[in-house]
Amino acid sequence: QVQLTESGGGSVQAGGSLRLSCAASQYTGNSMGWFRQSPGKEREGVAVLCAWDNYTRYASSVKGRFTISQDNAKNTVNLEMNALKPDDTGIYYCTARVGASCINWDRPGSYSSWGQGTQVTVSS
Repeated sequence: QVQLTESGGGSVQAGGSLRLSCAASQYTGNSMGWFRQSPGKEREGVAVLCAWDNYTRYASSVKGRFTISQDNAKNTVNLEMNALKPDDTGIYYCTARVGASCINWDRPGSYSSWGQGTQVTVSS
């Protein structure tokens, strides 16, 4: 199983930016992405980079503000978050799954590996 280690996160005022990074223990051609969870809410998909031709998918709430990318070594995935809003507050989890397609990308149950999570707090 792939080990995932997140870094980045922190506290920022609304309108600010943060960058999250996730390092995988090995490159396996998995699709990798980010989910987030706020207190009292279900874990929701934020963005994914699918191994098939590097297609990306975003939650409608972050489209145009967040960008997911992968480094040349293909074992690190980044999430650039701009124009942050208080609703973006939560614990952000890096995740990976076997398979190259984007089908069901926003379903947590379709992922096999998870990081420990990193806190993002956006104040108004």
